[in-house]
Amino acid sequence: MSKNISDDLQLVELAKANDQVAYEKLLNKYHKSVYYMLLKMVKNADDAEDLTQEAFAKAFSSLDKFNSQYAFSTWLFRIATNNCIDHIRKKRVSTVSIDNPYENDEGDSMRFDIRDTGLTPTEKILKQQREEYLRIAVEKLPVKYRQLVELRYFQELSYEEVAEELDLPLGTVKAQLFRARELLNTILKDMWDSM
Repeated sequence: MSKNISDDLQLVELAKANDQVAYEKLLNKYHKSVYYMLLKMVKNADDAEDLTQEAFAKAFSSLDKFNSQYAFSTWLFRIATNNCIDHIRKKRVSTVSIDNPYENDEGDSMRFDIRDTGLTPTEKILKQQREEYLRIAVEKLPVKYRQLVELRYFQELSYEEVAEELDLPLGTVKAQLFRARELLNTILKDMWDSM
């Protein structure tokens, strides 16, 4: 077994024991490789960065399913690739101009009649409630995580802009955002269970 694989296995075992340094080392070691692979697939830097974070989140949350007979990097890249393929499938939309008429099989000219796809009043209320619960949950985060979440998701700053705003290394921002999302999921689950 190569030293690299052996080092990864040690980091995985430490991460399973909730060692934050091990998480950060794995994130820093493979972030660029995963990011550039995904960037080639989606051709959009923001999507690639978000998909990279999702891949690490999925991998870290299911470390107990990792088979140590394989390299961690192989497993991580498979998770990232599958997640990216799902993302691409969801985004794939065939477009048709609604302004131009088209001809049916009989040669008749036809136009599209488009229905309003806006939210119904009930859907609007549900969306507002979800946003309210999310805000309440974010308020329960420790200050350093709350600040990261607000900058990244409410103000929609890029990871680089968040790092610059808080004067933190980019790797630290990514690792702490990952931890913040984990805590947020726990808080939201607790809120939901207590209803």
